Amino acid sequence: MTVNIPRESILFLALFFSFSNAIAQTELSYYLPENVNYNENIPTPASIIGHEIGEWHVTHDKLTQYFYELGEFSERVKVEKIGQTYEFRPLLNVIITSKKNHDKLEQLRLQHLQLSDPNQSDDLKIENMPVVVRLGYSVHGNEQSGANASLLVAYHLAAAQGEEIDKLLENCIILIDPSLNPDGLQRFSTWVNEHKSKNMNTDPNGREFGESWPGGRTNHYWFDLNRDWLLAQHPESIARLKAYHDWMPNIQTDHHEMGSDATFFFQPGIPSRKHPLIPETNVTLTEKIGKFHANILDKNQRLYYTKESFDDFYFGKGSTYPDIQGGVGILFEQASSRGHLRETENGTISFPFTIKGQFLTSLSTLEAAETLKTELLDYQRSFYKDAVKTGESAKGEAIIFGTKHDPARAILLGQVLLRHKIELYEIQKDTEIQGKKFYADRSFVVPLNQPQGTLVKAIFERRTSFKDSLFYDVSAWDFDLSYNTGLAWISGNALSSTKGEQVEILNLPDGNVDSKSEYAYLIDWNQYYAPGLLNVLLKNKLIVKVASEPFSDNQGQEYRRGSILIPVGIQGKSSDEVFELLSKYASKYHVKAAAIKSGFSSKGVDLGSNAFINVRQPKIGLLVNRGVSGYEAGEVWHLLDQRYDMFVSLISTDIIERIKLGRYNVLILPGGSYSSLNSTAQERLKEWVKNGGTLIAWKDALRFVSKLQIADLKFKKAVKDTTSVIPYSDRSKARGAQVIGGAIFNMEIDETHPLAYGYDQKTIPVFKRGTIALEPAKNTAWNPFKYTQNPLLSGYVSKENIEKIKGSPAASIATFGEGKVIAFIDDYNFRAYWYGTNRLFINGIFFGNQISTR
Repeated sequence: MTVNIPRESILFLALFFSFSNAIAQTELSYYLPENVNYNENIPTPASIIGHEIGEWHVTHDKLTQYFYELGEFSERVKVEKIGQTYEFRPLLNVIITSKKNHDKLEQLRLQHLQLSDPNQSDDLKIENMPVVVRLGYSVHGNEQSGANASLLVAYHLAAAQGEEIDKLLENCIILIDPSLNPDGLQRFSTWVNEHKSKNMNTDPNGREFGESWPGGRTNHYWFDLNRDWLLAQHPESIARLKAYHDWMPNIQTDHHEMGSDATFFFQPGIPSRKHPLIPETNVTLTEKIGKFHANILDKNQRLYYTKESFDDFYFGKGSTYPDIQGGVGILFEQASSRGHLRETENGTISFPFTIKGQFLTSLSTLEAAETLKTELLDYQRSFYKDAVKTGESAKGEAIIFGTKHDPARAILLGQVLLRHKIELYEIQKDTEIQGKKFYADRSFVVPLNQPQGTLVKAIFERRTSFKDSLFYDVSAWDFDLSYNTGLAWISGNALSSTKGEQVEILNLPDGNVDSKSEYAYLIDWNQYYAPGLLNVLLKNKLIVKVASEPFSDNQGQEYRRGSILIPVGIQGKSSDEVFELLSKYASKYHVKAAAIKSGFSSKGVDLGSNAFINVRQPKIGLLVNRGVSGYEAGEVWHLLDQRYDMFVSLISTDIIERIKLGRYNVLILPGGSYSSLNSTAQERLKEWVKNGGTLIAWKDALRFVSKLQIADLKFKKAVKDTTSVIPYSDRSKARGAQVIGGAIFNMEIDETHPLAYGYDQKTIPVFKRGTIALEPAKNTAWNPFKYTQNPLLSGYVSKENIEKIKGSPAASIATFGEGKVIAFIDDYNFRAYWYGTNRLFINGIFFGNQISTR
C-alpha cells in the first residue's frame, strides 16, 4: 500500500530528526559526506576504540590510541607527541596533508614561517604555498563533541578518496589537536559513561547531566586552559604554544559547547567587542569564512547564529590568540547534550548530533581555507610587515622592565615572552630611566620594532577607555603589573645605549649559601621562591625565625622586616648538617642565603631580640566542593603544590562537621557561597578559629565569614540599579556595565605589616574581579591594605564602581578568641600569573598567627 505524506510533514520530520536524531544513529555513515569512497585499509574509529562515535564518550586513552594507529596506516598522517599534562597524558599534534607535502614537510614549514619574517617574506610565491590550518578540539574537557569529532575529521582526511580530497590535501597542511585538555576530558568522559543507562533517559535532572564538582571543564589543577594561551603557565599551554609557533597557522579553530537550549554559534562575534589591535582585514576574512559555515549548516538544516554573543578582546583564548598572530581564529559553540541524549527547548538532542555539528564546521573550515588560500597567506605576510612598520608607541620605541630586588619575577616574565617568540634583550649596565632604576642582572629590553611588536603592545599597553562596556572575559591583563616589575618606555639614544645582547634562553637565578656559618644564616624574604625554602626547612624540623623589625648585620648589610633567620646553635643538628640542608634547598628554590658570623647588629635589633619570632610549620586545609570557586581553589592548590612544594589538604565542605579540624592551623576559603555548610559545620569552624586557627578568605567568601560572626565586616552597598528608568532593551547592557569582569587596581600597603613582608613599595597592582567593597574598620590596624584614591590602572570599571571602591579597605584582619581571620577583597593568585601578589597571600599562611590587631 502506498501512503502519501504531505510535503510539509516530510519537511517537519526532516527538521526534527536532523536536530534530535536518535542515539541509535551512530553508524559512521551518519556523519560522513555522501558520495565519497573511503580506503578500506584505513582503520575506522570503531575498529580501534571499540564502539561507534557518539555511542559512548571517548576516553583520552582510546582517542590517543586511534591517532597513533592512524599514523601507522596512512601516509597522509604524522603523529607527534608535543608534551604531556600534569597527569602525564600525551599532548598530540597530528599533521595531515598529501604524501607529496609530507616528503618535504620541513621545507614547507620553514618556508611558511618566512611569512612572519618581513626580511624574508617579499620573495615568497604564495600562490604555490599550502595554507596551514589548525583544528583545536575541546579545551573544556566537558565539551566533548569536539574531541569526538576529531576522530571523524582525521578518518575522513586519511581515508577519503578522489580528486576533491587530493586537491584539498595538496593545498592544505592540517594540524589537529584532538584534545586540548586531556585530563578534563578523561574526568568528564568517566562521569557520563558511568551514568549512562541502556535505556537512555532524557530527563535533564538525571545524574548523568550533573557532573560532580569541579567538573571536567578544567585541567588537573582546575584551571580554564582557554584563558591560558597568553599567560602560558601550564604544561598544556606551553607545549601548544611551541607547536603553534612551529607552524604559525593561517586559521585556528576552537571547538566548544554551550547551553543545551541554544543552537550553534560561529564567529564573527559582537562587532563592538573587538580588540583595537585586530586589523579590519581579519574581520573581513572571518566574515568570508563564516559564509562557508553557513552554507554547510544550511544544507544540513541546522539552526545557528553569529554576531550576537562572544567577543574577540582577550588574547588569552584559543579563538583570539591567532588574531594577534597574523592568523584568523574561529570560535564554534555547539549546543551541548551534556551526556548522551537530553531534552531541550528545541527537542531532544543527542551526542551524535552535537558531534556532527563540529564535524561539519571542521569541513567547512577546510573548504574556506582552500578557497581563500592566497588571501590568508597574503594577510599573514602583511600583518607582520605592518607590525614592524608601526614598531613604536606614542610612549616610545621599546619597553624596559625589571625588578629591584627579586630577579626571579623578571626572569619568569621573560620566559613567557620567549614562549611567544618575542625578541628580548639584556641591558648593558645598571641604568636609571624616568626615575626608575633597572639592574643588569634582572632587567630586559623589548623593542616594538619586531615581528611580534603588535603582541608586545597587547601585553604591556594600558587601556582604560573602550568602545563597549561589556566583556566576555577580562578587560586588562598587563604583564608588568601582574609580575610587579618596574616598566619604562625608551627611545633613541637611551635605547641604543641600554639595549644589550639578544636573549635566547632564560634560566632562573642560581640559589646558594655564600659560605658556612657556625652562628646563623639570613634570607631576604623578597625572593619569589623563598616560601618554598622556608617550608622545607620547617618540615626538616629547623627552628626558623622571622624579623618583625628592620636591622643591619654586623657587616652593615641591611635587612627588612620579613627577613628569615636560621640560628645554628639552637638546632638539633650539627652546623655541617644545617649548612648541607640549607645549601641543598637554597639551590633547588633559587634562593640566596647569607652566612652571619655574629648576632650583633650594626643597626636595629640584634639577632637574639624578641623581634625575631618563631615561624610555625603551616598545616593547611583548603575547602573545596560545590559552592566554592573551583578556579580559585585550584589557584591555591597549584601555587602551594607546584611552586612551593607545600602540603595542602583538599577538604570537602560536606565533611567539616565530622573531621578533626585541630590537625590544621590554617584553613583557606576561596571565593564561594559555602551554602552547603550546615549550622554544625559552621560552629565547628568558629570553634577552630577561637582555639587558635588562622582562617584566610577572599571575595564573596567574606559574606560567609561575616555570617559566622568571627570578623566585623561591613559591606558597602551595591551601585544603585537605575535600569528601571531606561528602555527594556537596554537594561541588560546597563546592568552588565556595572560588572567588574577583570581590571587592575592600585592598592596601598602598610609595608610594616606582616602581610606585607617582602615588599618595599607603598603601592602594588592587584587584579580586581567583582564589586565587593568594605567600609573602613574602626581601628586602622585592621585594614593594612586599601585602594588608592585613583585606583584604576588598566581595564574597564564604571565610574560608579570606582567611586564606591576608591579609598576603601582591600584587606581586613580580625582576632577571634586565640585565632585570626584574614579577609582579602581580591584573589591574589589569579590565573597563576599574578606573581606580584602571591606573597601577600603566602604571608597570611606563614605569619598570619603573628598579627596583632591592637
